[in-house]
Amino acid sequence: MGKKTHTLSPSRKHFRKLSCSRLVCSSTSGITVTELSGLKRFHSWPNMSEIKTTDPTATEAGEEKDWAAAKAFFDSLKTKKPRPPKPQYAVTIAVSSRTLFNMVAESKIYKEDGVETYVAYQQEHDNEPLMPGVAFPLVKALMSVNARLRQLYPDSEELFDIVLMTNNHAQVGVRLINSINHYDLTIERFCMTGGQSPIGYLKAYLTNLYLSKDGEKVMEAIEEGIAAATMFASGDVENKLSDTQLKVAFDGDAVLFSDESEIIVKQHGLDTFFEHEKEFENKPLAQGPLKCFLEALGKLQRKFYAKNERMTCPIRTYLVTSRSAASSGARVLKTLRSWGLEIDEALFLAGAPKGPLLQKIRPHIFFDDQMFHIEGAKELGTIAAHVPYGIGQKYHKEKLSEQPAKDTKYLAS
Repeated sequence: MGKKTHTLSPSRKHFRKLSCSRLVCSSTSGITVTELSGLKRFHSWPNMSEIKTTDPTATEAGEEKDWAAAKAFFDSLKTKKPRPPKPQYAVTIAVSSRTLFNMVAESKIYKEDGVETYVAYQQEHDNEPLMPGVAFPLVKALMSVNARLRQLYPDSEELFDIVLMTNNHAQVGVRLINSINHYDLTIERFCMTGGQSPIGYLKAYLTNLYLSKDGEKVMEAIEEGIAAATMFASGDVENKLSDTQLKVAFDGDAVLFSDESEIIVKQHGLDTFFEHEKEFENKPLAQGPLKCFLEALGKLQRKFYAKNERMTCPIRTYLVTSRSAASSGARVLKTLRSWGLEIDEALFLAGAPKGPLLQKIRPHIFFDDQMFHIEGAKELGTIAAHVPYGIGQKYHKEKLSEQPAKDTKYLAS
């Protein structure tokens, strides 16, 4: 008979790896060297020369008990600063460094002087906080919602989790960390890929939404089935945003829904579109790239509703669509109903400009697939995010993103 082998379970493999190589520097555990020494007292590793041959079944059972105890130790660690929720329960928002912070000056150094000068500059300015970027107000609003959720559900893991997802060099990480701590942002999970695309890590982080300034990477994410958008700063007008309520506005077709109806408009005109929508009024539209994010927001909203806080819920959602209500609005609302989703406010504009309505709403972010709507929103002070999906993209390829130069791989996101 062959020699019997024992295979570690996935959880045991994970903790063995964590204990040996990642414990001290793990941003999710926040463990210090002092705590590491405490862990050593908690679990004494045997001298290999003293190990004796024992019954394999009994040995494996003992190891399982040890690993379970180690996991319980990690889970019981306490800290004054809120710890990030477990990814499987959280609504994970991945933001790039150039959306979270204003890095225009740093980008200029990279483009003109190269990566070595750029990294050296960042290291020299480790203790100089970066200025807030276009996604900064959104992140602050997400944190505000988390604070309310923790008040109502102290032990719940159903929270927003913000991940910094950047292809910056790890040496730049010190300044990013110092900037995050300066503004007291709750961002503990980082992914710094040193010039490589971070898109492959989005699924591993269980990302619900990815926000970047690089349109190509956003398109990669959408092709991988991840909700994503390219963020644009508002124009000369700057709207004051709510500190206590997260406001998210969505276009309908090619954002929450597929581009099925938009294709008909582009190819056959409005009359055929109205007839089509009437004929298929009771057939739900297929889902678009941002449907799952609205679904995630709804999950958190229902936690407030369960505490009788519907009217004071700190999350509010808006549908801002160019559709006409009487001619084509019913199918949209019935589709949302069939999905079991609610939208707090629905605005059917029948082709009127979206900018003035958005200026009144003042959302932390507005998602649309058409660049002319993005431009109109920006001009009136709205932070807009372009969703590069659907037939509309063939008409607006020249404005898909704030594209960096091809060699700026450390700054692209």
